[in-house]
Amino acid sequence: MNDALYEQLVARRQKTSDFLIRILVILVMVAVIIFGFPFLGFLAVMAGLIIALLAYFLIFPRLNVEYEYTLLNHDMQIDIIYNKAKRKPKFSVDIQTAEIIAPKGSHRLDFYKPDKVSDFSSGDPAAKVYAMMIPAGQNITCIYIEPDNKMTELMKHWMGIKMHED
Repeated sequence: MNDALYEQLVARRQKTSDFLIRILVILVMVAVIIFGFPFLGFLAVMAGLIIALLAYFLIFPRLNVEYEYTLLNHDMQIDIIYNKAKRKPKFSVDIQTAEIIAPKGSHRLDFYKPDKVSDFSSGDPAAKVYAMMIPAGQNITCIYIEPDNKMTELMKHWMGIKMHED
């Protein structure tokens, strides 16, 4: 068997909105305790603690995101890993069905007008991000990924002339 299996982990950069969400949750918790204490007393402290626990277990883990690309021959699966603990399969595609794979911003992508865009890259402006145009019926979906050199070579092996590195 000549199966090619390659996995790559890409950590998403912290966005400004993630930081603002953390600050907002903390401010709400403190406001509930401070402004609720004269009216509710100890119940305001309990409500603040409940908000803190909900934020710690539900909101904050969703702000720490990594993407795992798994390439098995020409089948690519993209999983989202939240807080380095919970994995959720997000996208699976046979890359041979892609119309084109080219660097983001390449002139080769000018012809394509995707209906849906999914970004599975780190968000680093200096990183080399590739766009995959995947047809889905009458629509085209654009997937942004950030493969390293080895994954790019494996994809080029399966894609041939539809893979561009500009």
